[in-house]
Amino acid sequence: MENNYITVIIPARNEEKTIVQVIENVKQNNNVTQIIVVNNGSTDNTVQCAKDAGVEVINCYNQGKGYAMEVGMQYVKNNIVAFIDADINNYSNDLIELLTNPIINNEADFVKSTFIRTKGGVVTEVAVKPLLNLLFPDMYKFSEPISGMIAAKKNILEVLEFEKDYGVDIGILIDVIQNGNRVAEVNIGEIENMSHVSKTNETMSNMSTQIIRAILKRKNIIK
Repeated sequence: MENNYITVIIPARNEEKTIVQVIENVKQNNNVTQIIVVNNGSTDNTVQCAKDAGVEVINCYNQGKGYAMEVGMQYVKNNIVAFIDADINNYSNDLIELLTNPIINNEADFVKSTFIRTKGGVVTEVAVKPLLNLLFPDMYKFSEPISGMIAAKKNILEVLEFEKDYGVDIGILIDVIQNGNRVAEVNIGEIENMSHVSKTNETMSNMSTQIIRAILKRKNIIK
């Protein structure tokens, strides 16, 4: 790789309570030279908070996490890209280092995070892992297969077709493995996902459906 500079993309929708704290955490890594917040239809003060924190804000007008990630990729200037969630209020100070060191040290092409949850995880344990165990048994070793905190070489991500909804994270993981890339999983410590705590049963059901659809598509069971 030409350099170890990092672009961090933060998809965000109505995350005014946590976005500044997340941005300040990212700024602690000296290799990060570009931070992009992708506003995915926020109706609160997320955009202004991000701008006040001194980062680039891009609007994504199609609602959906995958859409926001795709838009962010269009503006990447560096060889290493990290995606992190905007709704975490207790990231460790070395988050970006943990995610990107395996790439910088040429140990991996793609890094998936695992973590200790304070709450949540129902979708992963009840829906995702059992299905992966049946269809992709070699992947079951990933303890957090739908984690949104990832890092990768830019050229690895550029060739992928992102799912447009919450299926995007599992879709990327399956695709990079099937493309023969080196994948590592790193522990980023304990996190508290603020927005997941408040999600309704209907919302969690929709998330599960989107994730399951992405898995089934990669076995050509559905289109």
